[in-house]
Amino acid sequence: MQVPKTRFEIFTELFPLEKHFRFKQIEENLFKPEKEDFNSISNLPNHIKDAMQKEAKWYAFKDSKTFESKSKDTFKALLTLEDGHKIETVLMENARGQWTVCVSSQVGCAMGCKFCATGKMGLIRSLNADEIVDQYRFWQKFAEGRISNLVMMGMGEPMTNYENVKTALITLLKYTDLGPTHITVSTVGILPALENLLNDPTWPDVRIAISLHSAIEETRAKIVPSTVKDFIPKLKDWVARYLKEHGNRHHHITFEYVMLNGVNDTEAHAKALAKLAKDLGQVKINLIPYNFTNMDLSRSTDDRIAKFQAILEADGALATLRHNMGDDIEAACGQLLVMDTKPTDFPLSHT
Repeated sequence: MQVPKTRFEIFTELFPLEKHFRFKQIEENLFKPEKEDFNSISNLPNHIKDAMQKEAKWYAFKDSKTFESKSKDTFKALLTLEDGHKIETVLMENARGQWTVCVSSQVGCAMGCKFCATGKMGLIRSLNADEIVDQYRFWQKFAEGRISNLVMMGMGEPMTNYENVKTALITLLKYTDLGPTHITVSTVGILPALENLLNDPTWPDVRIAISLHSAIEETRAKIVPSTVKDFIPKLKDWVARYLKEHGNRHHHITFEYVMLNGVNDTEAHAKALAKLAKDLGQVKINLIPYNFTNMDLSRSTDDRIAKFQAILEADGALATLRHNMGDDIEAACGQLLVMDTKPTDFPLSHT
């Protein structure tokens, strides 16, 4: 399926001989919430303003609707892209009273993880770099307060959209005050792409989270059907090399672990996970209570989660329990699915 052209692609087609600093002027102004369109860029020549205003889009979506959680600390936006496809993105208040943005990298997802609603959509197409960046820009205009973190944990598998994700990350790091350790890219572990990342000097030094869900191969295969044979030892080798190259006290690997009752929450699973984390060193484990998306699965009880976490910590593993946010508007982990229900129209301004 054809992906819409980015603003840069349109600019270079329109002005093949124009110096690229002119496009930099455009990019800088995209991140100024008070700017409304290309005509509002005062230092841009009129012929470029006029052409871009006619041929390009200030935002990579044409319609937006928002949902607000009862606790008022989480918002979800349904964005309609220029080709009519829809994605969801989430804004969450974090522990410091600032905001974390969760962005999507694809329309749907091909990975088919059993706990994830997005997988039910299948993969429709990947997003281009503008469509990823403009999710941040959407919330930048909406949020009252600073956006201090960005997580690529929304719809899609970022590592199967490698180049567009990389371009978006480079743009966000260049034009926002987000530092690389305040951006996290989550992946189920696409090993060829991770190997490419490790050998790519242009890949931004952001944090990586592995959507693991079990350190026992047989269990993981049931939860994450896209996994490959001998994934755990191959992942272990990759993480060791990644940490040797990038690891420090501010830069670690996170293992994400959705807690599924009777599936991956036993003592044996806890011990296997603890051993993997201990062998690797600079690894943190994020335990995530399951949010209902599949009638064949259920959330681990609080007692089972507490016992699981205690086993990890007794073996020296650093494990935290994620606080669910936005599950009442289907904005929590694994719940993103294009469903246009009970929307609030949002005219790209905070009201």
